[in-house]
Amino acid sequence: EPPDTPKDFSCETQDMKRVTCTWTKGETYLYGGNSPQYTLSETSSQKMSLCEASCPKQCSCSWDIGQQRIWNVTMTVENPLGKKTATDVFDVKHRICPPAPLLVWEDSTDTEITLHWNYENIGVELFWQTEVLQPDGKAELHNSSDVESRHKRATVRGLQPYTEYTARVRCGAARHFWKWSEWSQPLPLTTKEGTPSGKLDMWREITPVLGGQNVTLFWKETPSFQANGKIISYEVTWEKLEDGSKPEIFSFSSVYNSTRILIDNHSYRISIMAKNNVNFSLPSVLIVSGAPDNSRSIFSTEELKEGQVNGTDDGILISWVPRSIYDSYIIDWCNFPKLQPCDLQWKRFGPNISSAVISSAAFVAGVRYKFRIYGSVANKAFLLEKKIGYLRELPPRLDPTVREVDLTYNSVMLSWDSNLTDESEPGFLRGYHVYVSPIQGNCSLEGSKKHILPDHSELCKYTIENPEEKRYTVEHLMPNTKYKIMVKAFTGGGENPTVNFLYIDTPYNSNMLYFVFLLVIVPTLVAALCHWKMKWVKECCCPLIPSPNKSKVLSFKEYTIDSEKVLKINDCIPDVLAMDSTVEAQKL
Repeated sequence: EPPDTPKDFSCETQDMKRVTCTWTKGETYLYGGNSPQYTLSETSSQKMSLCEASCPKQCSCSWDIGQQRIWNVTMTVENPLGKKTATDVFDVKHRICPPAPLLVWEDSTDTEITLHWNYENIGVELFWQTEVLQPDGKAELHNSSDVESRHKRATVRGLQPYTEYTARVRCGAARHFWKWSEWSQPLPLTTKEGTPSGKLDMWREITPVLGGQNVTLFWKETPSFQANGKIISYEVTWEKLEDGSKPEIFSFSSVYNSTRILIDNHSYRISIMAKNNVNFSLPSVLIVSGAPDNSRSIFSTEELKEGQVNGTDDGILISWVPRSIYDSYIIDWCNFPKLQPCDLQWKRFGPNISSAVISSAAFVAGVRYKFRIYGSVANKAFLLEKKIGYLRELPPRLDPTVREVDLTYNSVMLSWDSNLTDESEPGFLRGYHVYVSPIQGNCSLEGSKKHILPDHSELCKYTIENPEEKRYTVEHLMPNTKYKIMVKAFTGGGENPTVNFLYIDTPYNSNMLYFVFLLVIVPTLVAALCHWKMKWVKECCCPLIPSPNKSKVLSFKEYTIDSEKVLKINDCIPDVLAMDSTVEAQKL
């Protein structure tokens, strides 16, 4: 192919002595002796070739400019198939791209740095730009003007003490700006140490002992605290408030973040300062009361009850009742409640906050955490509330032990023991479930709910929502039936998945037996007796010749003779009249 018009053709100078033109070569698919030939010429001087082009990646060509300032340069590219030209007309003073500064060094204080470098004068006024890379990766640019001296410098202020930065410098023509120079090599540097700013965050844990109190102090750096250097020690001071006695001072290495001091039953002012190689920080102060019970609120002397709190996806939600007297609130807790020391942690909140989500990488499911909420006023803290909660509740580890079973033909009363209120349990005990089912068939007891086990067997389920209730009666059972029964505790995390049944047999119904006895046994006995005494029964009940004395018909008092009952003839028409004997006849 014939050559294309050269792209990105432009010319510039670094030192006002030599001009370099650059362009991007095109592809012609011709090689060897047929490769494109590049020629640069100056129109006004009719000089055919200013320089010899070099094209490793990008093409360039340089020549000395002498005293000439205005140039009209034509670049021609030609191969056997054709040629194209490109032209650039320029004033050399308008095309200055200075070389990058070399050999940059610095000196610094705690808040500013001064960069130094040497630079050859090229006869043109320059201005300088300094880039300072912050520790967070953000770059700040600072501009400065040129000085006559060969020795150049630029000062950057407003930096943080004892902080690592990276700086570099570049320059450009102050008049007729064309391009920035390349950056100098990056220079890593660190500002000097300064006085620590802010205060440490200090907290305490108080344990009453005989004749005084053990005060364990903890401290940490807050986001607003700036060490401004390397912390080499901490200085703790405590002094009695009442009598103005001489304060006691103790210094600790920077590797420590806690200590324990023993004080008597007076009120003490305790302070701590951090020290670097320059100075101390401002003191952080707290007041420890000399009252016998330092942990109670100024509003109440009653023992505080522990309220239950719930876990969320982000942590454990703590809320409290705000009091206007306090200027801040503190929540403390142990990251590892089962260990000693328990890694006490604390967090401060402003006076207008009444709830917070406490999160920690140490929080795990199934562990009970205790939180204490303090109100602080004038550096003195008062315990306001106690909370206990779980990041996430888990099912109980063990099920209750059924210790008594009282059976009737249609009910069973269960009672059990439970130790699930222990702090080691993985959740708060919410109540109990009682499961019942006959061995044969499904369960459909009145007042129960259906429950399906993983093996698809069906149970009747009763729920007891009072964790203090440890007795329950299951009614409406069938007599003479074998049942399986199970009692399980449940927490906010559910119940233990293990299945451990207790088997019972309901007795026969005694009332039913009595009814059967009356209905079947007694008539049977009577019939047997009658059959055994058939002749006597026949004589008694239906004799061949009835005895008048045994007839209820002859029950009229007016028809008796000497206590013998007689039959009034008018009332009966006999078929046959027979006399038993003459004596009887005479008597009648």
